[in-house]
Amino acid sequence: MGRIRLLVFLAAALAAGLPAVIAGAQVICISNVSPPPELPVYEQPPIPAPGYMWTPGYWASGPNGYFWVPGTWILPPAVGSLWTPGYWGWRDGIYVWNAGYWGPHIGFYGGINYGFGYAGIGYEGGRWEGGVFAYNRTVNNFGSMSITNVYEKTVVVEPGATRASFNGGSGGTTARPTPEQEAAARDPHVAAIPAQLQHERTASADKSLLASENHGRPAIAATARAGEFTGKGVVATKEEIVRPAAVAPSANVPKMPENKLPAAKNAPTTGGGTPPKQEHREVKSTPPEAKAHPEAKPTPPPPSNTKPAAHAATTAKPSAPPPPHPASAPTAKDKNKKPPA
Repeated sequence: MGRIRLLVFLAAALAAGLPAVIAGAQVICISNVSPPPELPVYEQPPIPAPGYMWTPGYWASGPNGYFWVPGTWILPPAVGSLWTPGYWGWRDGIYVWNAGYWGPHIGFYGGINYGFGYAGIGYEGGRWEGGVFAYNRTVNNFGSMSITNVYEKTVVVEPGATRASFNGGSGGTTARPTPEQEAAARDPHVAAIPAQLQHERTASADKSLLASENHGRPAIAATARAGEFTGKGVVATKEEIVRPAAVAPSANVPKMPENKLPAAKNAPTTGGGTPPKQEHREVKSTPPEAKAHPEAKPTPPPPSNTKPAAHAATTAKPSAPPPPHPASAPTAKDKNKKPPA
């Protein structure tokens, strides 16, 4: 009953255009049986003017399921106000929406890494200094705007950090409130201002922002001003480049056997250098005669410096003399002739 009265009070205050002051923790207003999609990856649009504060995008729920509410720049309701984003949390078998709020301190928002200073705990995008909001230049996109109240603080985000948009359940973050966050939950809070509510209503009417339509990649991921979903201040979901991961050698991975073949003589090496000299041995088969007479030694080959022509001349057998010509052969009459005195 107390929760219903609180919601009625908030609705009446917001309808009148007044900020609703909440004494206590977050407002729980919507539940769902299925988890919301992952947070899309996108660039922050440039700040429209000094004094604006960044409010990250989130998945809201409506009659047609989850829809994306783009991140946007908002003027805070009062000096010293900081925005604690809402988050989905697993509770009693359902996912419950814990609405965001304005307050003097950043409270618990489920450990969700919304980016741009909201890394899961606290806010590193800016701080109040002497009644003026100063911006961390390493987190915010100033574009062509001249911002004088700035400082520089590195915000480390672990590579491959989860993009889960809910706390608890299967696949959600496992963060729990710290003592400081629990104390911040007891501060007086201001609910989302009318500009933020109008921004969400505009998103709910855009069919392209339904998770069932964009499959977790909304075309309007963030805007420079609340409620303005067209123009140069609109930012789409960033295309992700998926690179194959390098596989490091592991003892658990079986090593493929190497195909060891005899290297070819004078084969080039992979480094382009001179291949190592390889010894070439000629294997000769032993004839049967040599096996029967082991003392017989094979004829040594001719010296390598002998010319082929000379070698052929020395090894060739002399041919038989040609037969005498019939005209030159002596006849019987010639044999009876006596030689002259």
